[in-house]
Amino acid sequence: MSTIKEVLQRYKEDLDLFETPNERFEYVLGRGKHHTTLPEEEKTDETFIEGCASPAWLVGECRDGKLILRGEGTSEMAKGMLTMLLDIFSDKTPDDILSFDPRELGQLEIVEHLSPVRQQSLEAFLKKVYNYARKCKEQSS
Repeated sequence: MSTIKEVLQRYKEDLDLFETPNERFEYVLGRGKHHTTLPEEEKTDETFIEGCASPAWLVGECRDGKLILRGEGTSEMAKGMLTMLLDIFSDKTPDDILSFDPRELGQLEIVEHLSPVRQQSLEAFLKKVYNYARKCKEQSS
């Protein structure tokens, strides 16, 4: 199992190949081609990510002491970002997630180029991930 930092490092290495923010965003949009969808019954008020620029949902399940995340976004940017973020945070222990400093996402050199609305969307996603991680930790202890 890869840690959050190992997955983040892989993305950083990929993104370091690009010289401009636009090229990095193209990479993110390309990741959206691997985007998954959720069954309609999982798109509820509880899974809706409040504060996202476009409608998005995040489901978190605690399995064998790990947080398993699944999500769906509606815009192309949301699909790309969500795909990357699910890769970074899903199938990790609650302690791994809760000890991760989200400012480390800045290593990817895309966060600072997001519009304020998109940065707010990222914060809303992270808030939901950390809430799921806390619930998972409570269930596991």
